[in-house]
Amino acid sequence: MNEKCSSCHCGRGGMKALALLGGLVALALAIGYSGEKILSGLKNFRNYDRYVVVKGLSTRDVVADQATWDFNFTATGRELSEAQTKIDEHDKIVKDYLVSQGIDADQITLQRLIVNDNEAKTYGEAKDIPRYVLTEALLVRTTNIEAMIKASQNITEIVRQGVVMGTPNGGWNPSPEYSFTKINDVKPEMIADSTKNARIAAEQFAKDSGQVVGNIRSANQGVLQIEARDPGVGESETPYKSVRVVSTVEYYLGE
Repeated sequence: MNEKCSSCHCGRGGMKALALLGGLVALALAIGYSGEKILSGLKNFRNYDRYVVVKGLSTRDVVADQATWDFNFTATGRELSEAQTKIDEHDKIVKDYLVSQGIDADQITLQRLIVNDNEAKTYGEAKDIPRYVLTEALLVRTTNIEAMIKASQNITEIVRQGVVMGTPNGGWNPSPEYSFTKINDVKPEMIADSTKNARIAAEQFAKDSGQVVGNIRSANQGVLQIEARDPGVGESETPYKSVRVVSTVEYYLGE
């Protein structure tokens, strides 16, 4: 009877041992699996926090597609009719000149006509100067950039014909202003180019540090700027311009 109990007891003990062993193996596998996931997570977490910030530049030389000119000239006279006759003559000279340079007549409009009566001024004026001063301003607006350049460069032709340019008292007569309005036509290509250049910079950085470039973490497209192509010239004063954009991109880095 004791031998049977001993044998039965041993059998149950063996089964418990096997079950315990199986549980330990399962636990070990679970720990190993969890440890692998934790290690992978730690690596991903570490990589998630590693990134590089780079900038990509893109530039394009462009030519203005629109030009405007606020063209002023002045005539004087002792009598109002005298000054009016002169300003009408000068108006014709200026318009004929602009048309001869390639600007269409319908692109020239009267902007303003100012009449000054020196005797009507509060403090008066010297008696030996003309009483009436008429100043006319013509607005020239055209897409013919070459014609506008030509007209501004040959302006001495109307001076030889007696036209007094500018406003009274030697006022400044502005030059033509040139603008580039087709920025949306070049914008997509320039942004793509600046982003490409940023990627090249990131890859070079990664190569130098023994890493690889991952996905984009964030990107910021800079504002497109229009500047004069040549130094020392105001942007609006020249038809030759340079468009530039700088994109700032952050890339993840991995091993």
